[in-house]
This record gives sequence, C-alpha cells and structure tokens, in this order.
Amino acid sequence: MDDLPPSPAQIPLRLLADPVFVRALQERDFTTVFAMAHGEGISFNRIAEACALKAERVSRIARGAAAVTALATVERIAGGLRIPGALLRLAAQPWEDTAALSTESHHGEDDPMKRRNLLRGALAAGLTAPALAALTAARTDVDQTLSPDAPHDLADLEAAAESYGYGYHGQQPTRVLADLVSDFAGLRPLLALPRPAPVRARLCRTAGQMAGMTAIVLHDLGSRKESRAWFATAARAAAESGDPQLHAWVLAREAMVPLNYGAPKAAAALAEQARRIAGTRPTAAATLAAAVAARSYALNHQPGQARAALTAADALMDRLPASERSDTWLTYSEQKHHVHLSHAFTTLADSRRANESQQRALELSAPTSTMTRTLLNIDAAACLHHDGDSEQACRRTITALTALPESYRTGLVHRRAQDLYEAIPAQHHHERAVQELRDVLSA
Repeated sequence: MDDLPPSPAQIPLRLLADPVFVRALQERDFTTVFAMAHGEGISFNRIAEACALKAERVSRIARGAAAVTALATVERIAGGLRIPGALLRLAAQPWEDTAALSTESHHGEDDPMKRRNLLRGALAAGLTAPALAALTAARTDVDQTLSPDAPHDLADLEAAAESYGYGYHGQQPTRVLADLVSDFAGLRPLLALPRPAPVRARLCRTAGQMAGMTAIVLHDLGSRKESRAWFATAARAAAESGDPQLHAWVLAREAMVPLNYGAPKAAAALAEQARRIAGTRPTAAATLAAAVAARSYALNHQPGQARAALTAADALMDRLPASERSDTWLTYSEQKHHVHLSHAFTTLADSRRANESQQRALELSAPTSTMTRTLLNIDAAACLHHDGDSEQACRRTITALTALPESYRTGLVHRRAQDLYEAIPAQHHHERAVQELRDVLSA
C-alpha cells in the first residue's frame, strides 16, 4: 500500500457506514455525496482542493446544477475524499488496506481464502476504518444486486449459513465476523445472474440469514450503526425471498439493537412488526418477537404490556415444534427463551422469576457460551441491586467482567454492566464496591 498522507477532505468513517451515503456512492450521485460531506463540515473549497476541481464546480454539483460523468473525475474524487474504490464501482485505490477485497469479484478473480484472510487481518485490530470499509464494500456489493431481476444455485452457501447459526463456539467474535462476511460476499456472483424464481428465493434466503447473523455479531461488538445497516440488507433479502418467518426473525433480531442501546420504544415497534409478519403459529420467529416485545415494554415502563407479551411468548414456546427448538441463532431454544425471560423479569424487578430463568438458562448454556453466561450473571447482579444489596451487585458484576478476555468486555456486555452502575443512586457512588465497578468499566 502506498504511504499517502491524509486527504484534506477525507470522508468521516460514519458517512462511509451511512446507507444513504453508500447508495449515493454506488449510483455516483455526487450531488448527495458532496452535500452530505459539506453537512459534516467539509467545505466546498476543501473538496475542490482534494479532488483537483474548481470550487465553483463543486458547489454547482452539490446543488444539482452540474453532474460528474467523466471516469477520470470519479477517480480523482475517490482519491481526494479517500472513498474505497468498491463503493464507486472502481478498482481499489492505492491507499486502501483492503484493496483485494474490492477488486477480486469485479475482475473475475474471486479467491475466497485470500478475501477471508484479508478480512481477518483488517479486523484483528477491531472495528477500525479499513475494517469497516471492507465490511461496507462486501455488504453493498450484494445489497445492490437485491432487485427483482437477479441470481442462482448454492448448496455450499446454504450449508455455511446453517453452520454459522451455531454461534461463536468459543471463537473471537471478530474472527466469526471475518468468515461470515467473506462467505456473504461470495453470494454476489450468484445474485448477479438471472435464475429461476425458486432458486433466487433460496439465494435471497441465504443472503438474509448471513446478513442477519453478521448484524448480530456487529451488535454484540457494540457497532450499532453498522449492525442496523446489515439488518436493513437482511430485511431486503428476506422480503425478496418470500419467507415471512425469516423476515420476522430479522426484524425481531433488529429490535434488539435499540432494545440494548437505550431506545425501547423503537424496539417495541420493530418487535410488534415482527409479530404481525410472523403470525400466530408457534414458530421460532413468533416466539422470539413476543419475548423481545416483552423486554422492550418492560424497559419502557409498560409492565402490563410486558407481562402480556411474556404470557404470549410462554404459550408459543410450549407449542414450538422440536425442529425449531435447537440452539442456534436462527431457531429458538429453551435456553434462549430463559435468557430473554431473565432480562424481562429483571427489568420488571421480579427477582424471583428472574432468578429462576437465570438458573435454568445457566444450566442449559454450553461451556463456550461466554457472552450469554456473562449477561445472565449481570442480570442476577441487577436483581441483587433491586433487592437492596448494591454492594453485592457491584461485586458480582466485577467478577463477571474480569473473568472475560478483554476482547469480550465491549459492546453489549459493557453496556449492560454500565446500565447497572448508572442505576445505583449517586449518593452511593463513593462506596468502595461502586468505585471498583466504575474503574473496571473505565478500563
């Protein structure tokens, strides 16, 4: 990679993860691109300087009074604003860490192992700018092909999607993410060709599953915006597949993003949409949607609606066929049910019921379910706080966090522990256990 200095008009990472901005790049809609960049504080003069354009022309393009049609100009804009080539349907730029990721599929030299290793390398340092650019390029490559007239035949990718459904199995989340996105990107050449409707439906179903599971990992890692973007792609693929249960599953899982990051009203709306799509049959998606709705209502201080949704979730769980009770991301096991019940009853301050679900879920958890077991222990700590023992609540949370490898002390786990800390009244923040929890969270 050439060692180029930063561009004076380098696009912020958050824009490269914004679905509206990414779509504008794919369509080479520079009116939207320049206007959104300007909205982020990048002046037209800076854009002009970086892209070797006249400032007046940049301003006219941003107003829609001029357009960019010349390939050479598109390439100058990509270099000047540091936009990954794949997002503008160009070859990779010289400065890209992830060049091979965006060039292989466009030049017919698809090497899945090379792409997988590059993704693993990019993600080794976490969700950095090059890593997120690589994820966005892989997602948009497939996302732009999800139209009514596209794709093919795919037993290997269906089997891969099924295997990813079994979760982390003790692997680092970033490693699972790299593998998932690598296989997801392999769908693009299949989606790009016309295929019989039943084959396209299977292909879109696989795309929906893989994009949804990618979103789950990103959510677990604490990357909210990226998670939502992948869920949006998953929902499009699921809708195109004609599978309402997959569509409902995607929406129910998406509801867990606002649920876990402080927007329970938005979570309840998504969960109720999922419940409508899933219908009244006892399916994994319908049961998950009811459980997520219960948690959302509990967090939104609507105990009546929360308990009604819990009753509905229990009734569906009792009738759920054995084929949908396995312990995967795509199905709904008894252990998963009790994880949801634990959080709902903890939020409702019903410690007895919460502790029952925590104990049952821990009994059913595989030894490798590191994140799940930690969340259950933090729920148990929150119950101690509700019952008046904030000191023990802090100590139990500290034990749960410090038992984790550092790479797991982020995202959802950190958020749930932070919620407990913030629930402790300020007058107790000088106490030793509370200060120790604060220090662990700060580290």
